[in-house]
Amino acid sequence: MKREKYTGYFGEYGGRYVPEILIPALDELNAMFIKIAEDNEFYNDYYSLLTNFSGRPTPLTYAKNLTEYFGKGKIYIKREDLNHSGAHKINNVLGQGLVMKRLGKTRAIAETGAGQHGVATAIMAAKMGFKATIYMGEEDVKRQYSNVFWMKQLGAEVIPVETGAATLKDAINEALRDWATNFDTTHYVLGTACGPKPFPEMVTHFQSVIGREIKEQIMTLEGKAPDRIYACLGGGSNAMGAFNEFLEDKNVGLIAVEAGGKGSNTDLHASRIAYGKGRVGVSQGYKTLFLQDDDGQMKDTWSISAGLDYVGVSPIVAHLSDINRVRALAATDNEVIDAFKLVVSKEGIIPALESTHAFAGLFSEIKNTKSEDILIVNMSGRGDKDIFNVGEALEDSDWKKFVIERGEQYAD
Repeated sequence: MKREKYTGYFGEYGGRYVPEILIPALDELNAMFIKIAEDNEFYNDYYSLLTNFSGRPTPLTYAKNLTEYFGKGKIYIKREDLNHSGAHKINNVLGQGLVMKRLGKTRAIAETGAGQHGVATAIMAAKMGFKATIYMGEEDVKRQYSNVFWMKQLGAEVIPVETGAATLKDAINEALRDWATNFDTTHYVLGTACGPKPFPEMVTHFQSVIGREIKEQIMTLEGKAPDRIYACLGGGSNAMGAFNEFLEDKNVGLIAVEAGGKGSNTDLHASRIAYGKGRVGVSQGYKTLFLQDDDGQMKDTWSISAGLDYVGVSPIVAHLSDINRVRALAATDNEVIDAFKLVVSKEGIIPALESTHAFAGLFSEIKNTKSEDILIVNMSGRGDKDIFNVGEALEDSDWKKFVIERGEQYAD
């Protein structure tokens, strides 16, 4: 997909709609991004850090048992769960950390939903000697406390956000307020491919290492490009990371799987595209599809996965959907739990609930798959953080007993 770089617009989406006080900070960041995006020396420093600190390249694992179970296609899993910190988020934060150093900033702030971006930011700050403040919706703090614990151990300050639905969109609002007050010393390490220019393109730039590795690995393994790539879709960072390298190859289907929650006939979901519920609007510094009511107010969202319940979507993905280059599906909570059980039992791999949406999307289309098709799931993170949610969803009696007993122990 040819387009002019660094404009900040993707079709009708994107842009920079922010208070005047943030314009200097965004101008400074945009100028630095344009500079480093074409700088091979910067990229070499970046990938060296990913290699020596985070453990890249991550494997592309042949899912032999799932392939044999379905008897259709050949399924591979891109193992972003094997990154340091357990998710794809580290790819972006290490890049932004190097940008911070060039800008002379000393404090990082970030928003987080499932907590993986918060942990990654805290790791980056500890590694590079920055202070870190992480904003996290109070509801997500409860759902993902294991990640909160690690953020604190890594030296980050974690601030629960109680406003709105107390989830990801509210954490972003608070982070933007902080940045507007402290941008002289502070960099906002936005974790997804959303927000004002240059964040959507910058986050995509750093996450595109995923797709570059996929292209090289699948050519080595199969001698051809994949037929379809599946990725979960919240804000869009891991989806764009997997898709960006393949945008020009129209023979590769790119499928983004949103949080279908309780279904399209309810308000308990976070599907902006697949259910056709997103409306064009401006919020949090950019223009895209948001879940809004008739008065243009942002709706509350729902997902079994804390990382996908965002009210908006990457302006890049919104545009790619408009031009039919990315196809969107939605997986319900029940479909995700069924997919989770299948992946765990067949492959011995524990995917994050966010990533499991991608598996659910693939499984829903497997009946239409040819035997020679090559299918790749970008597994954005590992699922140990989701133990409480999964235990509750599976209605495991031993798990309930453990939680009750442990709760009583702590109460004493």
